[in-house]
Amino acid sequence: MTARSRRSFLKNTVGALSVAGAAVPRRATARTAQSQDRVADANRRVRVGLIGCGGMGTGDLRDMLRSGAQCVALCDVDDAQSAKVREIVARDFSQTPDLVTRDFRRVLDRADIDAVIVATPDHWHALPTVMACEAGKDVYVEKPLSLTIGEGRVMVDVARRTKRVVQMGTQQRSAQHYADAIEYVKSGQLGTIRVVKTWAYQDWMGNVAKVPDGDPPATVDYDLWLGPAPKRPFNQNRFHFNFRWYYDYSGGLMTDWGAHMIDIANWGMGVIAPKSATSVGGKFGFPDDAEETPDTQQALWEYDGFSMMWEHATAIGQGPYMRDHGVAFHGNNGVLVVDRGGWEVLPETESPPGQKKRYRMAGEPRRGTGGGDYHLAHVRNFLDCMDSRQAPRSDVEIGHNSMLACHLGNIAFRVGRRVQWDVKGERIVGDDEAQKLVMKQYRAPWSLQKFMSRA
Repeated sequence: MTARSRRSFLKNTVGALSVAGAAVPRRATARTAQSQDRVADANRRVRVGLIGCGGMGTGDLRDMLRSGAQCVALCDVDDAQSAKVREIVARDFSQTPDLVTRDFRRVLDRADIDAVIVATPDHWHALPTVMACEAGKDVYVEKPLSLTIGEGRVMVDVARRTKRVVQMGTQQRSAQHYADAIEYVKSGQLGTIRVVKTWAYQDWMGNVAKVPDGDPPATVDYDLWLGPAPKRPFNQNRFHFNFRWYYDYSGGLMTDWGAHMIDIANWGMGVIAPKSATSVGGKFGFPDDAEETPDTQQALWEYDGFSMMWEHATAIGQGPYMRDHGVAFHGNNGVLVVDRGGWEVLPETESPPGQKKRYRMAGEPRRGTGGGDYHLAHVRNFLDCMDSRQAPRSDVEIGHNSMLACHLGNIAFRVGRRVQWDVKGERIVGDDEAQKLVMKQYRAPWSLQKFMSRA
């Protein structure tokens, strides 16, 4: 994106603030000798702070420590969560964090911390990430990268200006079977790809019963949990895991699993963003439950030369190709279907006049993952890139581009119409209501504006 187009983007979100571009560093392709020696040499240990001590943050930290990092600080607005992780770190890794705090700014103030993990609810991804970059720290930030498109753009620009390594936690980018599948897609054997399907059918997610508002637990700083989000009474359904189903804090399954599946689609097709988006759906499975985001949703995006679709549903598991999640690249010769369990190629058919129906290619039987812990590999890729200063596999700009379609799908759903996207200018064309959702206003005193004006 040019400096001019970024200025246009910011003018249409929160005001006329200029943003300058920077080159994207080269992607890392191999582990360095220094990083391979990290475990053996205690002096080479990366000193890490964890911001957000929930399930994903705990998993990310575990793999950092398995790779030889040292846990210096734990941060969570819920003392109960940070206490659990402190116990895990002591029991499983014989380490004692120097700092346990509710306020992430205290973590960023530590000059001895090299990197932070940002594993908070989604509405808290942007500020800690950009502030960590400003403080000279590299960042492993969980998916989805951002709550809004505007946040993602600021995260990219600040990371570039400060020359920090920022990896998004889409660990499938470090899975060999996904890389093999993408290599096949790019080989041309499928023929011209005209449709890409992405989906997540989550049969383990069911009804979330309504509960009354109440008082937050005594262990929680609820105002800090809300942070830049609108002020609301505490409700257990909007807290911890279930924050995903409310637009104040997240984007439902569209961003929760779309961040993974659409990232793979982007990878295979080599695209940045769609030209338009439309979406339909609703609370069809559980119309009276507590969730705000749709339990059933479809989105359709227009790209040059092909279209892409998304489907999600809760409490049912039979998605396309009888798989509960996946990505399908549909070419003239065949269809490649890939998920976390493996990939296969299904041959397409043709029926010439006067002849029997026949297959256009031989296809490929399902191949599994081949083993290996690709979350661990993803974490280690981040640590390697801290040494090499190359871009990681899920570099912040890759993460931002993968979230564009997700966010545009949700915007189209919320305004109830098709939206047109200016890919270069990163703005919605001719729809002021939809454009307002590209960057949300923060609740005072929290703000991204000062970081935007520096970028």
